[in-house]
Formats: sequence, C-alpha cells, structure tokens
Amino acid sequence: MAHAIPPLRGGHSVRLLEGAVEFFPALVDAIDGAVHEVHMETYIFDFTGSSADVAHALERAARRGVSVKVVVDGFGSAPLPKPWAERFLEAGVHWLVYAPLGRLGVFWPGSWRRLHRKLCVIDGRTAFCGGINILDDFHDPNHGRLESPRLDFAVEVTGPLVAEAYATMEQLWLRMQAMRDIRHARLAGALVSLRAAGEQPPQEAEASARERPRDRAALVLRDNLRNRASIEQAYRRAIGQARSEVIIANAYFAPGRKMRDALMAAARRGVKVQLLLQGRYEYFMQYYAARPIYGALLGAGVEIHEYSASFLHAKVAVIDGHWATVGSSNLDPLSLLLAREANVVVENEAFAQLLRERLGRAIRDEGRAMDPREFGHRPWRQRVMEGVALALMRLALAVQGKKYL
Repeated sequence: MAHAIPPLRGGHSVRLLEGAVEFFPALVDAIDGAVHEVHMETYIFDFTGSSADVAHALERAARRGVSVKVVVDGFGSAPLPKPWAERFLEAGVHWLVYAPLGRLGVFWPGSWRRLHRKLCVIDGRTAFCGGINILDDFHDPNHGRLESPRLDFAVEVTGPLVAEAYATMEQLWLRMQAMRDIRHARLAGALVSLRAAGEQPPQEAEASARERPRDRAALVLRDNLRNRASIEQAYRRAIGQARSEVIIANAYFAPGRKMRDALMAAARRGVKVQLLLQGRYEYFMQYYAARPIYGALLGAGVEIHEYSASFLHAKVAVIDGHWATVGSSNLDPLSLLLAREANVVVENEAFAQLLRERLGRAIRDEGRAMDPREFGHRPWRQRVMEGVALALMRLALAVQGKKYL
C-alpha cells in the first residue's frame, strides 16, 4: 500500500538550477567542499565534456579521504570507461551499478524497474535533486553533439529533507552491497548490510529560529514498495486545488486516466493549463505513444506547446504561482509505475515565480503551440506510428506485470 504524500515542512533553502551549465559548477563546488561523505545516484553518468568535471571532483574528494559512493543505472549508463575505472579504483571512489541487464535485456520481467532518480547528498547537509543526469548539456549519447543545450532543471537544498534523501540513498546502497555479498557467498557481510539498511541515520540538528530558512519543501519518492504512487498523487492534489494556472514541462508525457482527468477538469473550470512537451524526436515509443491522448486534452481546453529548440528533459511544474516541483519523474507509465524517482516539492512564491518565468520564456520563444484542428487532421501514417508505439508500450508494461490505463 502506498504511503501518503509527505507533508511540506519549513526550514529549507531551495535554489533553482537550470541545465548542467548551472548545476555542474554548484555540484562541483559542494563536492570540493566535502569533508566526510559524498553520496550520488544518477541514471546516466557520462564522461564527455563538462560532465568530466564532476568525475574529477569525485576523484579529488576520494583522494583527500572523503567517502565517495556513486550508484548508476545499469541501463542508462554505459560501462565505466577503463581509464576512469582505474582512476576511481586508485582514488577510492566506490561505484555500484543498479540492476545490470541480463542476457534477455529489457525483455526480462522486472528489467524496466530502473534507478531513474538523480540525487546527491554531501556531508549530510546539502542535497541536489532534479532531472539532470551527469551529462553535458550539448552532448547526447545517442545523437551526438547538440546545437542547443538540453532544457532541464535541478535544485540545491538545505534543510530537513536532506536527511530523508540520505536515508533512502543509504538504504539502497546497503541493500545493493548485501546482494553483492550474497552473490559472492559472503553471507555474514550481507547480514550486516541488511541490518544497517533497516536503521535510520541521525537527523541533522535543527537550525535556530533566526537562522532557519523559510522555504517549505518535501522530498517525494516513487518506488515499488512503500511509495508506489506518491509523486502522481502530489501532482493530482496540486492540480485539483489549482485556481488560476497550471504549467507543466515534461519530457515523456503519457499519463494515466486519473492524471488526464485532473488536467481536463482543471481546464474546464477555468484554470489556464499549459503543457510544454517534447517536440523533437528522440525515442520512437516515448515520442509517438503520447500523442493519442493529446486530442482529448486539446478538446478540454488544455494548451500543448512542443519544445524543439533542443531536447526537452525537464520534469517540473508550477501551479498558481506558489507551488512548484522539480525532479526526475516523467508523467509516463515508465516513471509512474516502474522506476525509482525523486522530486522536490516547494511551496515558495519567489522560487515558483522564477521557475514560472523560465518556463514562460521557453513556451514563448522556443515552443510551438499545437493547433487542435491541425492535430485532428494529422496524416494517417502518423496515426499508424502512434498506434504501434502505444501497443509497444503496453506490451513492455505487460512484460513487467503492469497495465497501462
């Protein structure tokens, strides 16, 4: 059974970071200032261009005695390059791969349950969360050099949720260590790791009233055990309470019926609903499987804008100019039903307005509004591809034991 949406709590300071051009320098500075521990999880860890700056920072931290632990996804990340494997081994960087693909690849049941969240906690005091992989803004592993930077966001956070981020990361790390020990018949080590995984680390001391930041925030997780629907529920609750405006930017958008109904109901009661979605072809299934649902949304008055200046990778929203979320979760069945995800929800007008301005600029200057009549008359070949993509998505989910609604 899914747990309730975590409550928003005060005492946070949240900073918005747009793209790797803002995220990587902030992350590298924090890693370079680490004294005790750097704990990182990411779907993709690439070593091209500016992403190598992060790798160098991790290496420097490990060489000066900081505990450095990195988890990457076994599907999203390529094998660790040999030169970097040797450097990390010598420096003492600990590197684990989450769910490496077996012989049947993505056709094995459970193989689509990926580690898609992007989290980093440094010395238990600062956390980073968002949609940005360790991947240069102008580089794509499948498409090569990009002419314009990828559109994506992350946040840097201090406050109570940092301890929650650390706890979920440490729990996964210990469980992965235990499974590795079991595979190598080190049962004693596995028991120690599993026992530790059940323990919670001490909470960070509360700041004084004078020092305490005012941002209200929460870390909302999605996993296959305790938090199966928390992120979707957080979205639906905020959309259901919207009175004037909903702006969502999402890379892979194919929500289930409840989410679609919430968006259409908001539009019908007079809320301005704007969706900034992927307008550039990246993956066949994600690109075409989303489009069959556009008609009903457009018919209800939802605005759809396609972003094509570069790849849209953002997973963010602003509602009524004061509620915002930044994270790793797409609004598609792969994220909402299968992957481990992490979003930060922020209740702060200044933060929300900053994100709103950046999304507004992208919609205005780099988006193309979808015309309902034009969409209704799209070519039959495109409709065929949409049907094939939707069938493939449903088949993939069926193999994983899930049903797409």
